[in-house]
Amino acid sequence: MNVMTDRRAVSDAGSPLPVSLKQPRLPRWTPPVLALVAAGAGCGIGLAAGLDSTVQWGLIAGLLFVLGTFALAAGVEGTRQAKDRLATSLVWLAFLIAVVPLASLLWETVARGTKVLDGYFLSHSMGTTPDALPGGGIYHAIIGTLEQVGLATLIAAPLGLLTAIYLVEYGRGKLARAVTFFVDVMTGIPSIVAGLFILSVWILILGFGPSGFAGAMALAILMMPVVVRSTEEMLKLVPNELREASLALGVPKWRTILKVVLPTSIGGITTGVMLAIARITGETAPVLLLVWGAKTINNNPFQDAQQSLPLYVFQQWQQGSDASYDRAWAAALVLIAFVMILNLVARGIARWKAPKTGR
Repeated sequence: MNVMTDRRAVSDAGSPLPVSLKQPRLPRWTPPVLALVAAGAGCGIGLAAGLDSTVQWGLIAGLLFVLGTFALAAGVEGTRQAKDRLATSLVWLAFLIAVVPLASLLWETVARGTKVLDGYFLSHSMGTTPDALPGGGIYHAIIGTLEQVGLATLIAAPLGLLTAIYLVEYGRGKLARAVTFFVDVMTGIPSIVAGLFILSVWILILGFGPSGFAGAMALAILMMPVVVRSTEEMLKLVPNELREASLALGVPKWRTILKVVLPTSIGGITTGVMLAIARITGETAPVLLLVWGAKTINNNPFQDAQQSLPLYVFQQWQQGSDASYDRAWAAALVLIAFVMILNLVARGIARWKAPKTGR
């Protein structure tokens, strides 16, 4: 009893009052309210200064939001938390700066491209329609794009896959370093250079004419380093324990690669190939040099000129009439939709083939 009394006395006399260590925080509604205030202030400053561009108003509002967030956080939460909020607000501002032009481009393309985009536009060519008059379609351009991209994939995907397998599984010494160096160089080659190379070799030296296959070879040059790099990274993610277990059972190395390594990384490899296809689909320069474009349907990619969607957009925009402008915007919308579908398919394959982890 005396011990309990002594402890209570010490507690009552010697211990200080409990002090909360929790720092004050800004309410959760502070960032959106501050964003609205900054937007209003940015518009007001823009009007007062006579600035006509809404982009300038937005930049002023973003700067006011960042400075206001830092000032409020420094006064209420302290300097350390203010720095954290400053970094967060800068990230959001950079995100908006990147998204706004993309959203504006997509909105403009949809608004203008839907004027003539219908079943007739997708199922007819420009064979009997003058460029200055309404009508016509992109059927011949869709056929050309599918054939050229398909041929480029048939050329680049196997070569890129085998090159990546060599670099990861077999590559040692000077040859591997040389291959890696040239793959890095090819990654940065401009598309016009690839087109000029095929033009000089295939058309000028060997004497073949313009065709979809010539354009496909140039597209394959652009696609190959992307496939090599993505496949190489996916193969490196395969655990070495799987290789060692297969080799320990007496399985040859080539069969280990075929039955263990490739099935394990097939999802990432497929995703890389799909993204490489999306990367070359919109190329115009090599197609302009090697395919030349055609107003009629050409189902044979190995003979005569052929059309493609990027080249169709360029040529229609070159005509300068209202009808050709509408067709160019509609073809651009179809091209964006095609690339978007490829990216969605790549993401779907990546999720489908991703390893499942149980709880």
